[in-house]
Amino acid sequence: MVIAVAKNPLGQHEPGLIPVAQYVRMSTEHQRYSTENQGLAIQEYADSHGMQIVKTYADAGKSGLNIRGRAGLQSLLSAVQLPTPGFDAVLVYDVSRWGRFPDPDEAGEYERSCRRRGIRVIYCAEPFVNDGSMSATVMVGIKRSMAAEYSRELSVKVFAGHRTLVQLGYRQGGAPGFGLRRQLVDEHHTAKAILSRGERKSIQTDRVFLVAGPSDEVATVREIYRLFLEGGMPERVIASTLNRQEIKTDCGSVWTRGTVHQILTNEKYVGNNVYNRTSFKLKVRHEKNAPENWIRKDGAFAAIVPHEEFLRVQEIIANRSIHFDDSRMLELLKQTLARYGELSGIVIDEEDGLPSSSAYRSRFGSLLKAYSLVGFSPRRDYAYLEINRELRRRHPELITEMTSGIQDAGGWTQRDPVNDLLTINGEFTASLVIARCKPIASGSYRWHIRFDASLDPDITVVARMDATNKGALDYYVFPSIDFSQDRLPTKENNEFTLDAYRMATLDYFYTLTGRVPLREAA
Repeated sequence: MVIAVAKNPLGQHEPGLIPVAQYVRMSTEHQRYSTENQGLAIQEYADSHGMQIVKTYADAGKSGLNIRGRAGLQSLLSAVQLPTPGFDAVLVYDVSRWGRFPDPDEAGEYERSCRRRGIRVIYCAEPFVNDGSMSATVMVGIKRSMAAEYSRELSVKVFAGHRTLVQLGYRQGGAPGFGLRRQLVDEHHTAKAILSRGERKSIQTDRVFLVAGPSDEVATVREIYRLFLEGGMPERVIASTLNRQEIKTDCGSVWTRGTVHQILTNEKYVGNNVYNRTSFKLKVRHEKNAPENWIRKDGAFAAIVPHEEFLRVQEIIANRSIHFDDSRMLELLKQTLARYGELSGIVIDEEDGLPSSSAYRSRFGSLLKAYSLVGFSPRRDYAYLEINRELRRRHPELITEMTSGIQDAGGWTQRDPVNDLLTINGEFTASLVIARCKPIASGSYRWHIRFDASLDPDITVVARMDATNKGALDYYVFPSIDFSQDRLPTKENNEFTLDAYRMATLDYFYTLTGRVPLREAA
């Protein structure tokens, strides 16, 4: 919810008082950050500093990770650009309420847009005055980094919790699907209620798992499999059959090739609980994860389709494209592109005579690769997915290069097969982080750096890729004793305390790891 309320309908303020706006934001993390509590603290600050709050901008129940969906902050920043915004400063409870942006520079940019219009941003509950002085700038930077790190740590903890619950068989978000329902249970696993569409659990200790839905829906799911296996009907014909019988999907809509295909290919119908197919960590971007990164619990709940039937269906679907060579598959895809003007997984799955989207992924490595081969560029830039996939492939190669470099210098390594953590000379550990290079609107570059929070190496080597993301531009070698993840070399040129660890190659690092055998003294 966004509020932009003028305390005085005419936008006027009492003579002698400074007109200010307040911005309040609450996600769902703690009551002490409620908009009411923030408002009381801000009002107290305004009263003691000769200010009058004339406008309020609020984002209730909104994450601070990005500006999307935060209509209150967007409205505030738009008002700042007006010739007469009606206020001289913005009061905010603390730095974290302005936002927990993963990139602290983003928070700074929004604050600078206010300052450029002569409007200060004042953090009322912070123990320093945000007056632009060096000390204030340093403190604000630290606070922004702390807020970003809080979000990163919370993301790791939440993901770990979800993974545990999935492996215990509990459902973690998402619609149950046709023929299934979400069963709510308490901490003793006692059934409480069936959740309707749009309903969510409200008690933290409650859990959700999938159960069979109404008997008529279960019968329809089994009929879909029978028509496909015994009747030899393709998905489009099955959809037409269901529509003639006036059977609706769980969304109340008519059946299509794609909705039938979804039932024929989703493992939840054989009782498997699969999570992390896609991710949206820190609300930065949606990513499709490789199958080896999926989290699963087979047999988590009762199947409504026999497992052997499901496997037979998957084999048939996979074999449908075997008789097509690569050129024929691409020609069919090109014809579909010409017909609809765009491509997507749904468009492909809905098209008769065209192999499924999963077949294109399997044959060409990804849908994006298939798209590029027929000259289609999605309106949203998904190039980073290909880059990330390539960087994941490069990681073990760079680890091998590091191992060889250390051995050539006279050292030795032991490599953890699970996480690629190197133990060097039996004395200390080192991990490798590959940072993707990303161009920004100004023409310069930024690097996306993400650490594995489960590792605690003595040395962290950050390989920053060049503009093509094909090779390393430079390296940063950080000792844990003198390094904090709050401060990362994300810019082309960073402060001296960071760039002091910068190297063009790892040759010097290899030299430091070398060991020279000594003769035994007589």
